[in-house]
Amino acid sequence: MTAPFVMDPLASDNPAEGARLRAAGAVVPVELMGVAGWAVTRHAEARELLTDPRLVKSAEHWAAFQRGEVPRTWPLIGLAVPGPSMVTTDGTEHRRLRAIVAQAFTPRRVELMRPKIEEVTAALLDAVAAAGPVVDLKTVFAFPLPMSVIGWLMGVPEQDHAYIRELYERFFSSVKTPESVQQTIAALNAFVADLVARRRAEPGDDLTSALLSAEVEGGPLTDQEAAATLRVIIAAGHETTVNLITNAVRALLTHPEQLALVRSGGADWSAVVEESLRWTPPTSNFLFRFAAEEIKVGGVVIPQGDAVLVSYNAIGRDPAQHGTTAELFDVTRQAARHLSFGHGPHVCPGSPLARLEAGIALPALFERFPDLALAVDPAELRPSPSAVVNSLKELPVRL
Repeated sequence: MTAPFVMDPLASDNPAEGARLRAAGAVVPVELMGVAGWAVTRHAEARELLTDPRLVKSAEHWAAFQRGEVPRTWPLIGLAVPGPSMVTTDGTEHRRLRAIVAQAFTPRRVELMRPKIEEVTAALLDAVAAAGPVVDLKTVFAFPLPMSVIGWLMGVPEQDHAYIRELYERFFSSVKTPESVQQTIAALNAFVADLVARRRAEPGDDLTSALLSAEVEGGPLTDQEAAATLRVIIAAGHETTVNLITNAVRALLTHPEQLALVRSGGADWSAVVEESLRWTPPTSNFLFRFAAEEIKVGGVVIPQGDAVLVSYNAIGRDPAQHGTTAELFDVTRQAARHLSFGHGPHVCPGSPLARLEAGIALPALFERFPDLALAVDPAELRPSPSAVVNSLKELPVRL
């Protein structure tokens, strides 16, 4: 058997690792921080697997975990085994849990959020201007925008936003002590459990209250289901968009000819959003799905019980899907479907909101600060130390 590809948990160079994975095959045996699995690296095979009912989300089918070979102190255990929610269920149960959330993120309902997003964006740009001339754009703009929106939507008080950011940065990080793994998970669980309890006692005009009172087939959400669902919504509702905005700004500032093209009207801002999602996806690797049966795909056989990760790093630059220029950031690229929000039954229901937020934030940012530039050499930008999120620790810019 081929020796597994050892993945870099610190994400020192995501594009390079994605290219090496893709070159190794469409479906590649990998090792991530001592845990074995398979990485899907190419677009066609990813589409095939993400709609294959034999590839499931429940860790009940993860043989190594069930045998006790993956400890609860594994740094990414909270992502691999996150508890019962629409992320970890399939079939009827998945449809039940997803239906409640999907109702809140239809394109029509998301469009109704536009005035609120524009209001938050304008206020944040004023704060950015006051903080200048050099700022960490991730901290002062890319993070608070989606966090403010999802916080408003879910009824999370503003005074809790900094705490949530700290918790989720620790949660997604590959750098944890064994003790801090379960401490972080426990802190997140306690936060959402408290939010559920408060909204049960005092319902408000927010999505959390709506989720708790929703009548769906199979009965309303239990407290455990509600808490797990909130963890997913809050995480996906801010982390993906933080990374999308951060990565798009970095891409534009390091490709000034592309920025000039957009600002002159030669390309739409929506094209910037889609090309950023493809070229530097907000999620680098999605953990995990599990083979409920033996699956043959991409010329290999994934044994029953094995874990499978989806490498969006590799898939987004697959030349079979995006042509010979797949490695280039090009906002004029003929639109070809990317998979950065997933595919199939588990495709991200919040993608319309992420696209709307980025589509408002990016043009507003560059209109307000037309001379925006990196404040450091691009080689000095530090990636977030995570095998899961694809972002920067900070994005220093000169206004």
